Amino acid sequence: MKLQRKNRLRAVAFGAIAVSGALVLTACGSDNNSGGDTGNGGATKAAGNIKCDGKGQLLASGSTAQKNAMDLWVKNFMAACKDIQINYKPTGSGAGIQEFLQGKTAFAGSDSALKPEEAAKSKSVLKGGGQGIDLPMVGGPIAIGYHLSGVDNLVLDADTLAKIFDGKIEKWNDPAIAKLNKDAKLPDTKIQAFHRSDESGTTENFTKYLKATADKSWPYTPAKAWAAKGGQSADGSAGVSSQVKQTEGAISYFELSYATANSIKTVKLNTGAAAPVEATSDNASKAIAEAKIVGTGQDLALQLNYNTKAEGAYPITLVTYEVVGDKGNKADTLAATKSFLTYIASEDGQSVLKGMGYAPLPTEIAKKVRENIANLS
Repeated sequence: MKLQRKNRLRAVAFGAIAVSGALVLTACGSDNNSGGDTGNGGATKAAGNIKCDGKGQLLASGSTAQKNAMDLWVKNFMAACKDIQINYKPTGSGAGIQEFLQGKTAFAGSDSALKPEEAAKSKSVLKGGGQGIDLPMVGGPIAIGYHLSGVDNLVLDADTLAKIFDGKIEKWNDPAIAKLNKDAKLPDTKIQAFHRSDESGTTENFTKYLKATADKSWPYTPAKAWAAKGGQSADGSAGVSSQVKQTEGAISYFELSYATANSIKTVKLNTGAAAPVEATSDNASKAIAEAKIVGTGQDLALQLNYNTKAEGAYPITLVTYEVVGDKGNKADTLAATKSFLTYIASEDGQSVLKGMGYAPLPTEIAKKVRENIANLS
């Protein structure tokens, strides 16, 4: 009972944050501030509030959902720690996990927690009895973006979304859509539904929502790989959002930051609450408030409630984790990995997220994450 109560308190704390402000896309991905060798052998250096341990190149890959945050984190960290180069590749959660399990990267970004078989496989890469653990770093809404001229306010529900992405609803003036949008002038335009071609934690979270809320209309098992037939595909969140921006009649799913950066209109969800719910950081936080910690030991994996009907709670949310070994990490990158992860979980690291469409970690969860990072070996 004490453990359940503790987990509940942590979960409530995770979501009880109001995040406001529109995204300002920071294009720092090409920044290459390599710095020089100071000859200190990797000793700790104080650089503002960033503690610089280790040196050399740190490789990581995975989630595209956190790319905009990671770009800024990397820029800030490398400006302070000039002996460390961070190279984060937004390859998608699935590819990031695979590279981590192959021992190619120091950590992976994933929008879904490690599966039991993935955690088991990590033991063969991490020596000394170590295994991969999930450290939540940032949350946020998965927006449903659309491109439909003359329709600036669009409401959909889970069942209609499931049928659209399964190819069962093909026209924008379909009766099911018209019923939810009585004041809209819906055109007889073919729906162009786009999904991710790469394995993606965003896809897994979106399809978990469809499965949990529209089981009869979505018969597929949630996974990183797209399972439904039909539709069109594009690589990464940048790819699908670009297709929506340029294609009349298009619809897809991607993180709110991509919708805001590209001025893409987003769907409001009819969740059964009194009013349709918009995709915002504040509204996503209200849904994340109902998450439960299901990880054990140092693992902090969360279980989200996609069926929430709380007022103003936007249920299509994700939490991005940094996946790293609890023990058995490579000695030549361990110090730099701990230094960088400590920064992004710090108050300074989390504070930069507030105007980017993300939901930062609350104090209690951030403290636990930092404690776990300090114990990495």
